[in-house]
Amino acid sequence: MSDSLVTIENVSKKFCRSLKRSLWYGVRDMGSELFGKSNTNRALRKDEFWAVRDISFEVKQGETLGLIGRNGAGKTTLLRMLNGLIKPDNGRIEIKGRMQALIALGAGFNPILTGRENVYVNASVLGIKKTEIDRRFDEIIDFSGIEEFLDTPVQNYSSGMAVRLGFAVAAHMDPDILLVDEVLAVGDVGFQSKCLNKIGELKKLGAGIILVSHNMHTISTFASKVILLNNGKYKTYANTSEGIRDYKKIFDNIDHKGIEKVCSGNDKVNFYRVDINNQKLCPGDSFAVALQYESSLLYDDVEIDIAIYSSNEQGLHFQATNKAYNQKMQIMENRHELKIEIKDLRINNATGLIAVTIWTKNRTEMLFWWRIPVEFEAVKHTTGNNFLNVSYGFD
Repeated sequence: MSDSLVTIENVSKKFCRSLKRSLWYGVRDMGSELFGKSNTNRALRKDEFWAVRDISFEVKQGETLGLIGRNGAGKTTLLRMLNGLIKPDNGRIEIKGRMQALIALGAGFNPILTGRENVYVNASVLGIKKTEIDRRFDEIIDFSGIEEFLDTPVQNYSSGMAVRLGFAVAAHMDPDILLVDEVLAVGDVGFQSKCLNKIGELKKLGAGIILVSHNMHTISTFASKVILLNNGKYKTYANTSEGIRDYKKIFDNIDHKGIEKVCSGNDKVNFYRVDINNQKLCPGDSFAVALQYESSLLYDDVEIDIAIYSSNEQGLHFQATNKAYNQKMQIMENRHELKIEIKDLRINNATGLIAVTIWTKNRTEMLFWWRIPVEFEAVKHTTGNNFLNVSYGFD
């Protein structure tokens, strides 16, 4: 008897960028199904794209599969197909055993019901008897750490509280397969540690786990193997460290001076040049970044985040946003320059990274992400003007 809990063979899923066309294609496809016609046409129609294409893998008992890739690579799409929320356009998915999924922050809870009521509803949907839920109830609540709010409607929970309760229910229902999609990032450090320990326990008990995370430490600690998704394609790695190395290469866009450009725009705005005034700073110095861009849209009320990290990224020396200083900023149409200046830096001897991130309103989309190594010296320069005017052009 096979010990495979999840088997995926040549699974593909396509989506449409246009809402109107998507609705029309959906109606046509449903009509085809009603008349017994196959919808396995692999040709893309106008505005369609492959989110996942021809992916095959299996997860056996006691295995943890790490799904990694940049945002939009198809990780959540794949989990939704596994959980039965959406159908694949091609291929076969076979699931053996009880599956629990943590794909969204709400974890399937009814917002009107209390935490206590949601525990029972959630478990009963899985076919677990009330007597069994009663037996495990105290253990679930103790794990979640939300005893004080147990009889409060879930709609009044913070996202972290909802995740706590959702994970506690999922992990204590003896799942054969557990799907986890980055929701643990919402919890605090103590709860994350608790969850990761629980994942380790489930793995020892023979559960198959599919773990989506951008935290490579988590992936390297728990994953038995890794699948890297990129532009709809995939590659499987039996050696986790090799998968993580290739994942990082996706973001390795570093020139000879050490600048790292993970995001320099989208199809509407392009940041094509960066000028900085200094890479060697002392306490009291100012740091200025000038960004030249071209945009076909007006982005109103953007949020700009400046941060200074230690060189090993373990510590954060400084962080500020324009919102904190009541500075409203825009990305305007056509060609312009955006200048950001931090005055009177107070950091002693250190090497670090200055990161600049630009978000659209309410942080719905990242428009720019850039960082560069800098040095901080304890002794003030005596040369007077310390303006270096270092420039970087983007492809």
